Amino acid sequence: MKSDPRVDAYIAKAAPFAQPILARIRELAHAALPEGEEGIKWGMPHFMLGGKNVAGMSAFKAHCAFVVHGEGRQGAKEGMGAYGKIAALDDLPPREEMIASIVAAAERVATQGSATAGTKRTPKPELPVPDDLAAALEERPAAKAVFTEFAPSHRRDYIEWITEAKREATRASRLAQAVEWIAEGKRRNWKYENC
Repeated sequence: MKSDPRVDAYIAKAAPFAQPILARIRELAHAALPEGEEGIKWGMPHFMLGGKNVAGMSAFKAHCAFVVHGEGRQGAKEGMGAYGKIAALDDLPPREEMIASIVAAAERVATQGSATAGTKRTPKPELPVPDDLAAALEERPAAKAVFTEFAPSHRRDYIEWITEAKREATRASRLAQAVEWIAEGKRRNWKYENC
């Protein structure tokens, strides 16, 4: 596996109890993914295959977490990741089990393009466009055309943002801002698209 010096730095910066746990997880990931690569995603070390996430780990004040993408939780354990809060090496599952989980996720990446592929999500139903938004869009045909072409999830983002306002003044302000952004072709969370 291709190592990343940022992962070395992450482990070195972790609390003393976490360092051997993170080192063990890393060693097992290397054994399971000889063709993989390391990287930092969302501020945490991840193990990838062809740039696709397979597994990840993180350290907190009193515990560590180990995530195998696409597996979900293993039992009713608390904490981030499939294996719950890992505070000592003894909290880790057996070596063979961890390697098998990582290999299974890598196989999903290789065959389906993602470790989480096959996870079916039911799309949320389309929300009705509120009257005030519909009226504002009617006044700006360019904005209406863009809004109509948006994916349902992008329309939902704007509708929820506007309708969740508690005060009328806030709602009016959001409505005006929304129509302006929509006319420019911007999705609701456009500021974060290139983060």
